[in-house]
Amino acid sequence: MGKITGFKDYKRENFKRRNVSERINDWKEIYFPWTDKQANEQASRCMDCGVPFCNNGCPLGNLIPDWNDLVSKGDWKKAIAQLHATNNFPEFTGRICPAPCEAACTLNINSDPVAIEFIEKTIVEKAFAEGWITANPPKERTGKTIAVIGSGPAGLAAAQQLNRAGHKVKVFERDSVIGGLLSLGIPEFKLEKWVVKRRIDLLEKEGIEFFTNVNVGVDYKVEDLDKDFDAVCLAGGSTIPRNLEVEGRDLNGIHYAMEYLTQQNKNHKGLSKEEIIDARGKHVVILGGGDTGADCLGTATRQGAASVTQLELMSAPPEERGKYNPWPEWPLIMRTSSAHEENGDRDYSVLTKKLSGKGGNVELLHGVNIDFVKNDAGGMDIKEIPNSEFTKKADLVLLAMGFLHPQKKGLIEILNVDLDGRGNVKTDLNMMTTKKNYFSCGDMNHGQSLVVRAIASGRECARNIDFILEGNSKLPKVRGYARI
Repeated sequence: MGKITGFKDYKRENFKRRNVSERINDWKEIYFPWTDKQANEQASRCMDCGVPFCNNGCPLGNLIPDWNDLVSKGDWKKAIAQLHATNNFPEFTGRICPAPCEAACTLNINSDPVAIEFIEKTIVEKAFAEGWITANPPKERTGKTIAVIGSGPAGLAAAQQLNRAGHKVKVFERDSVIGGLLSLGIPEFKLEKWVVKRRIDLLEKEGIEFFTNVNVGVDYKVEDLDKDFDAVCLAGGSTIPRNLEVEGRDLNGIHYAMEYLTQQNKNHKGLSKEEIIDARGKHVVILGGGDTGADCLGTATRQGAASVTQLELMSAPPEERGKYNPWPEWPLIMRTSSAHEENGDRDYSVLTKKLSGKGGNVELLHGVNIDFVKNDAGGMDIKEIPNSEFTKKADLVLLAMGFLHPQKKGLIEILNVDLDGRGNVKTDLNMMTTKKNYFSCGDMNHGQSLVVRAIASGRECARNIDFILEGNSKLPKVRGYARI
């Protein structure tokens, strides 16, 4: 430990946010970085707790106390080596991860946890600034070639790990941009796209080949996959959104959240070939209270919406942990994102009954307040509260209610691989599908989840592929995943 009493001497300090009135007028990231002194002090709050629950809270098993100690002592070069030992892309997770590690931090029992995510971002950005992060292609090649289908965080992590093992890796992306969710789903104000491109450029220099606008199964036939590759990694996303089955759903002005966010990101890149879904001057209603809904809120605010309201079916979470949600579990509490700080209203326990409008365009949302009541089977039923019906202006309705499963039409149907009970691609303990030497990872395999979990899944899948092809693997294991 850099300072034994650090957790007593220093209070938690977050990155300062840019002023709201400034940041809603641009698309740049909202945080100011720390000084080295601030980072040293914050890292010294890591209390050498003996059993680092933060490691278990992190799906990647990041060596958090190790790099906290190094930062507290000012040894940044070793800190980035420790960080990269378990995480391929700390510049992504240091910006957009909800930090389950911090929820599991021992300090979080009765104090503010260590600012792990901000320390992580500070380490990697200092390493880039100092020129310590450079392309590192493998010294030898195995002679085997692997296809990675999907270039989101899981696909990119799998590709880099497989390339490090010496395999030739080709990544296929059906969209026009590499990065999946990172490039097209997450708004610029949370993750500027030069950050993603910086890492992809490094992966290309390491020898990974990327192919865009290739819909495998359509543009690239499965027979050619079997012929050209020793193994295939299916790393697509969970792309089928949950729909809203109510009267008026077919009106104009109702869109899935990811359609809206993707269009805006493409517009920034100059790639959008159609008129974007624009919230300017409109009354926007977002259905869904999660992070994607908050991303829509921040985007609509920057587009100049007249008003923005985020509605959630579930009850409002408590301000503090409940007695059945103890540390170190993920705290099910009320969260306020930077987008909520900027604009908009939130309401909970709301059921959308129908949408209405004129001339084919949506104008009103009709809702009712609800309670959840336990039924005889032990489950919960929705009960509408009498006389709580209301209408809300809604020129633009964005559906941010989560995702069901990956797209089955196309590659998955052609491969005829088995699916699990939720419609995701089923795999065995080695992450292999029911088709030999076809593996799956990320959201396509385990369902919609965090970017940090997708990276962990991609890393573990790469290790399993390497083991199957070579009979052994020097790639590191990832805690929490089935492995050989």
